[in-house]
Amino acid sequence: MKPSVRSLGSAALFAAFLSLGLSATAFAQSPKQVTLRYLSSHGGVSPHELADELGYYNGLEVKLKNVGYSAGGPESLFGLASGSVDVGSAATAAVINAITGGNDFVAAYPSSGLNDRVKSIFYVLDDSPIRTMADIRGKTIAVNTLGAHLDYAVREASHKVGLPKNAVKLVVVPGPQLEQTLRSKQVDIAAVGYWQSTFNGLLVAHGGVRAVFDDTDILGDLAGGFTVLRRDFVKAHPKAAHQFIEQAARAADWSRENLDEARKVFARILKKRGENADLAQYWVGFGMRKGGVATDRDVDFWIKALEEGGRLPKGKYKAADILYRPGNNVTTE
Repeated sequence: MKPSVRSLGSAALFAAFLSLGLSATAFAQSPKQVTLRYLSSHGGVSPHELADELGYYNGLEVKLKNVGYSAGGPESLFGLASGSVDVGSAATAAVINAITGGNDFVAAYPSSGLNDRVKSIFYVLDDSPIRTMADIRGKTIAVNTLGAHLDYAVREASHKVGLPKNAVKLVVVPGPQLEQTLRSKQVDIAAVGYWQSTFNGLLVAHGGVRAVFDDTDILGDLAGGFTVLRRDFVKAHPKAAHQFIEQAARAADWSRENLDEARKVFARILKKRGENADLAQYWVGFGMRKGGVATDRDVDFWIKALEEGGRLPKGKYKAADILYRPGNNVTTE
């Protein structure tokens, strides 16, 4: 009859392990890992991808799994809602729309930010007559996807200079094709997102273009978008969720202080994905605040914009309804 663990004293139990050829290190079990599936962005790397490459999740409960690419935030959020991925990422306005539309998501951490170095830029060819924001009336603008950051930035720009909502035409163009589309004059303006700094650097390096405006002219210092988790996932795996967010912020902080080294890691990630690793030299960072901190204004700015646009009822939602704040709006009971 095989002895049960309950019937053995601590000394006998240790001897039993040794008799099986196991060392004392067998007691030190790795934590049970939780797999988080995510989608990558062509030419870009997220803070949690960087954290994973740096080994920050080693020995923790978090295991990341890349399951493909996303063309933009809305597609990423759709995957999160359908359960095909566990991590989404999108512009703040798109995240708010998804949550207020009935999806039980929570904005986990700002995956990017807008500042003097990290920003979305609207480019034209050197010989274009477009000189200011007011000149965009009737023009065609290439954006990565509809219903996301660049879409809303154009809406805010139009509003700022007194243009109607339908003053411009938006055309969806994937990041790798932005430059060709602009140079062949298929569009009047190419909007290069803050997360597409690699494509931005290549475009500028080839010359013949100039910036008309950028999203900091419209939005100021603001989180550009958020990495998003499902609320039921956070409740079921609170420790893993916390580690996922904490180490992503740690990686972003490291990249800010070690940009040249971060570019080398960035290049390594792109190469592993079969992408052009040379693009990494143009990466300028995530633009996140230290510690990955989110402010109420990051969300309230867009809530107000959506209210003014008639997309949200006034006064119903606030930042606390959207942001991940342990012990506040996400419980583990």
